[in-house]
Amino acid sequence: MIRLEGVTRRFGRRPGVEAVRDVSLRVAPGEICGIAGPNGAGKSTLLALTLGFLRPTRGEVRLFDLPPRELLRREGAGYVPERVALPARWRVGALLHALAAARGRADARARGARALAAVGLEAEAGRRIGELSRGTLQRVAIAQALLDDPPVLVLDEPTEGLDPLARLRFRALLAECRARGAAVLLASHDLAELERSADRVVLLERGAVRNEITPRAPGGGGRYSIRARSGVEHLADVFGSATAIGTAEYEVVVADAAELSARLAAWLERGGVLESVQPLALEEQLRSSLEGEA
Repeated sequence: MIRLEGVTRRFGRRPGVEAVRDVSLRVAPGEICGIAGPNGAGKSTLLALTLGFLRPTRGEVRLFDLPPRELLRREGAGYVPERVALPARWRVGALLHALAAARGRADARARGARALAAVGLEAEAGRRIGELSRGTLQRVAIAQALLDDPPVLVLDEPTEGLDPLARLRFRALLAECRARGAAVLLASHDLAELERSADRVVLLERGAVRNEITPRAPGGGGRYSIRARSGVEHLADVFGSATAIGTAEYEVVVADAAELSARLAAWLERGGVLESVQPLALEEQLRSSLEGEA
């Protein structure tokens, strides 16, 4: 798994700037953990610490119980950086072949071809990197991250510049990584993408964990928005808590669909009149979290 315990990273002399502050996080094999937050929240620094590109000022980082650099030497890890920089004169197919060969793979050519096919770039194998569009270059970056079927994937804004079809391919690839037991960290400003792909989302603000949100809880659990025409005074009694998030709109939390149905039925019996009920979107949950403690 990916494990961070009390990780802090300070830049500059004391007091300096703490880009990441006391972050503890675990990502299990077969889990996709999203990282969200405003610009400057510490997302990219957290990913760099996870891969061992930076060392923590305090705390510990382990990847499958190994220091990050040791895991990278033994098994490798998949990484898509926020800013993709690949040698402009290399051709796409040759680059992937060379990267796989440099990692000691006897089947380097086959691995390169398989990675190209996974992102739908077979026809681009002969083109030079410098000739590629932003979205095509991003797909090459995703392909190189998948060359080794790595046990750990760290992805920083991986869908930036991708068209809708490429995004669908990317989600399918993430599902395959989950199925084979990879531990995935996915940082993105695209909340809709996180909502579709991540098992849970960690919200960072000013380097610290502000909240952790589950976009889609198993069995229909999670946060719901209820719009009521009347009877709002009984919502808190029935649901245990109900937070106003708009005019006649309230947020409630339930463990599963059965609990939601039972509590709604109890509320209706008390005279509640329902206008609508729907899962609360990740965007709304993050907004609520940021505004709730502002």
